Amino acid sequence: MRFSANGLTTLHWDLLQDVCGCRDAEIDSIGLWRPKVLEFGEERAIELLRDSSLDVSSVSFVGGFTGGNGHGFRDAIWDAREAIRFAGAVGADSVVVLSGGRSSHTLNHARRLVLDALRELADDADEAGVDLALQPMHPMFAADWTFLSGLDETIDILAMASHPRIKLAFDIYHLWQEPDLQARLPELVPLLGIVQLSDWREPPRSCQDRLLPGDGIIPLKGIIESLVRGGYRGHFDLQVWSEETWNSDYLELLIRARQQFEALLPRIPVAAVEPAR
Repeated sequence: MRFSANGLTTLHWDLLQDVCGCRDAEIDSIGLWRPKVLEFGEERAIELLRDSSLDVSSVSFVGGFTGGNGHGFRDAIWDAREAIRFAGAVGADSVVVLSGGRSSHTLNHARRLVLDALRELADDADEAGVDLALQPMHPMFAADWTFLSGLDETIDILAMASHPRIKLAFDIYHLWQEPDLQARLPELVPLLGIVQLSDWREPPRSCQDRLLPGDGIIPLKGIIESLVRGGYRGHFDLQVWSEETWNSDYLELLIRARQQFEALLPRIPVAAVEPAR
């Protein structure tokens, strides 16, 4: 299984430090946090990533199509196209999409804005060779990030968009409490663009209080095994939003995260695993 470290986990490192840190921690893939890319410079970032031995799992994030962040729909589309172009240049698997909060829209209108954006961007993504991975989040993030808080409502939008490049960003932290999740996972595998990985502290002390995989209460071993048995072959992208983590020793953190992820992997003979359809 492919494990990647997202630059949001190592928030206070710059892009060069992220690349070097992944290599020092023996992590073969990196998830790119766009503010770091823009600060480093896109052309320099493309050169750096091409010279490194790292795969790029994802570019995070684009969206805000509902206008809740102060930018209009056309501005959000332009920004998304820039991110898609960059993602294609660095060989990323996916670009993560967050709809934006509902703002003053009706729910139907907010959904329509997201659907229109995905349809408009799908061919750009296809040309760049990347997936657009639409991410739902826990309701506590609804106002700032996305009004999509559950699997079913997100999958409905994917079905209406009906394009092979439009997929699901499955963040275990946000979705682990979905009813009958583990039983549903095999049928979700063909829809997945990326799986995002962190753990849940109980009780959470704030919205930014995630844990390294294996340190919390999410049944990660069972979830990962269901995904692997269902044929998932994409990245597991480490995204730990945590004030505590952001002030820690990043190299030590990455090494421990990789080791704990490896301990969660099922021991399944290759012949026993069905590829995703």
